[in-house]
Amino acid sequence: MPYMIKTNGLCKKYGTVMTVKDLDLAVPEGSVYGFLGPNGAGKSTTLKLILGLAIPTRGTITVFGKEVNSRSRLSILKNIGSLIESPSYYGHLTGEENLRLIQTIRQVPDANVKEVLQTVRLTQQKDKKVSHYSLGMKQRLGLASALLSHPRLLILDEPTNGLDPAGIQEMRELILSLPSRYQMTVVVSSHLLTEIDQLASTVGIIHKGELVFQNSLESLHARSSRRLLLGTLDNSRAANILRTNGIAFQESEDRIALPYAEDEEVASYVQLLTAEHVGIYRIEEDCKSLEDIFLELTGKAVSL
Repeated sequence: MPYMIKTNGLCKKYGTVMTVKDLDLAVPEGSVYGFLGPNGAGKSTTLKLILGLAIPTRGTITVFGKEVNSRSRLSILKNIGSLIESPSYYGHLTGEENLRLIQTIRQVPDANVKEVLQTVRLTQQKDKKVSHYSLGMKQRLGLASALLSHPRLLILDEPTNGLDPAGIQEMRELILSLPSRYQMTVVVSSHLLTEIDQLASTVGIIHKGELVFQNSLESLHARSSRRLLLGTLDNSRAANILRTNGIAFQESEDRIALPYAEDEEVASYVQLLTAEHVGIYRIEEDCKSLEDIFLELTGKAVSL
């Protein structure tokens, strides 16, 4: 599989604190890569390292198959768009005027300005001063600036921070449309589980500077083991009957937890217990939520 970004043993130390520890990222080409972790986990530092805004303490970074160093950095950055922390803009200029400045620096065609304004749905507000923009409009202008040169790689750090639900939905739809529209790879960092769950095809989870999970979103959800919870009127007797018949189970608070089974097998459990006069008042399917899995991976001490 071709990778747009690869890091090997990436570390960053500030003073005595190692904020990024031996990070081995692998971002597949054409994916939306969700970089997930609680606040302070090292997400922004990692993205700054990739963009050359911070210098690694040790380790290597490869983007577009080239190692990032002082000689290659500028040529690599020409094909990267980024929105790190909050967008920068000139408030006394209009949205279009802000983009025209970046157009001059990036040396891109006039058509690109019109195109990105349409992409982020700011065409109607392009002549309005940015100081009068809402937070959501400013975020979209920041995204337009990052898209102006049609980069191969787009890096977005917490792009929905401070947005209302409608703004979050709008930003999500925009991000999801980018890989097919521009044939680009998108890296999105977030501390919000639901956001990454609805955006990403590949997920990396960072905790205290260390990568604790990296794989497809489907692989993360596969950790959500399904089971059956049985509510009976006599759990102690039910447990003895199941044990005698060699049926694996666990006692879970006031329920009997059984491995997930198909309908016929569930019916046999019910028949076995009712034949022994054990009343069953509830059978329900249970599985770990994405949040449960995240907390397991990060040690359950993390506040989201």
